[in-house]
Amino acid sequence: MGSTKGGKGGKGGKGDVDQRGADDDIRIVMARLAADFAMPTDISTILEHVTTTAVELIEGVDFADVLLVDVDGYRSMAATDALAVELDSAQLTYDEGPCLTAAVDDATVLCPDLASDERWPRFAAAALESGVRSMMSFQLYSHPTHRPDVSGRGALNLYSRTYRDFGVEDRALGAMLATHAATALIAADRVTQFQSALASRDLIGQAKGVLMERFSLNPVGAFTLLTKLSQESNTKVRDIAERIVDTAGGD
Repeated sequence: MGSTKGGKGGKGGKGDVDQRGADDDIRIVMARLAADFAMPTDISTILEHVTTTAVELIEGVDFADVLLVDVDGYRSMAATDALAVELDSAQLTYDEGPCLTAAVDDATVLCPDLASDERWPRFAAAALESGVRSMMSFQLYSHPTHRPDVSGRGALNLYSRTYRDFGVEDRALGAMLATHAATALIAADRVTQFQSALASRDLIGQAKGVLMERFSLNPVGAFTLLTKLSQESNTKVRDIAERIVDTAGGD
């Protein structure tokens, strides 16, 4: 059975004190993570808080990172140790491993002993050679991105250098941290979508102004011309608008 790094003891005495201390640690850290949403904080910092918290709170976890799969491809973020990035790279090279499995298939992937796990033989050999014996990965739930043809996926990955039979408490803490990371990623993507929409609206407005001046059109006529050009060339209105604005800038 796993436990937080505050430790557990028997009934009464020091054990109760240790458990209260561990519970206090969790409350303090959770308050710190919650504060990420109460003030402007970039996504990299939030993910770093998540991975460092995992190492601090979950017994046996030596380092952690987040593997993202999105419009930019595969990215290893917020690694608490360079070895996490190396192991992500190994999984991508072999196209197998607990992080990839968690990112695209299973919500939670537990691997107490890579030495006896037959699911990812090539990755397991590379991890053992690097000194990693156990792993636990949590899916960062699939969510839409600003590219409608690409879904954002990812995993929070926890590594241990020793055999580790992750218990219920370990898994609960890991799942809670993964949910926090997923919420932050979804919020960040929505901000990106909003900013992109504002930029597109501004660009289209500039293009309409150019067309109105050049062809003596009213706003409705200018937008109608934009959409007609878009349909005839099978090009997005935003891209047509960008070309018109760029051309006007060169006049």
